Amino acid sequence: MTEEKNIVDFTGKTKKIACLACAREKGEIVLGNIIKSEYFDAHQDYEIPIPGFIIISSRRHIQSVDEFTEDERRDFIEFLCRIRSAMIKVLDIKTIYLFQAEDTMHHFHVWLIPRYNWMTEKFGTKIESVRPIVNYSKEFLRTESDIAKVEEAIQKLKQFFSSAE
Repeated sequence: MTEEKNIVDFTGKTKKIACLACAREKGEIVLGNIIKSEYFDAHQDYEIPIPGFIIISSRRHIQSVDEFTEDERRDFIEFLCRIRSAMIKVLDIKTIYLFQAEDTMHHFHVWLIPRYNWMTEKFGTKIESVRPIVNYSKEFLRTESDIAKVEEAIQKLKQFFSSAE
């Protein structure tokens, strides 16, 4: 079994978990949940308070796209496109950075990181700007106002998907 570690959610609360995606799948973590498909889960990033910073993770404990079944492959691309389309329509997020890393303790997941004007103005547009943006957000965007913006984005996306079903 994977060793548990403390992680801090975007509101500043600490929780001890072994695997974030497994905890989500078991219903132990519901903060930021947006929508699930048969094989994937879309949610606000658990730790980083940037509105519309969406994570798509596999519901099955795998780490790489090469482990996808044929059905998961089809579901993933449809789900990804559906989420990205909603980010544009509902949150007016015109540009994102899309990342996937296999060297993680969590399930396969991709980051859909919005690129807001403040990020470009403060950190630039290069790939190297992402880590400073993440660190800045964890340190300075945990205010009541910023958390309210994150929660508002979550609710808008949830409402969009529930009305589309």
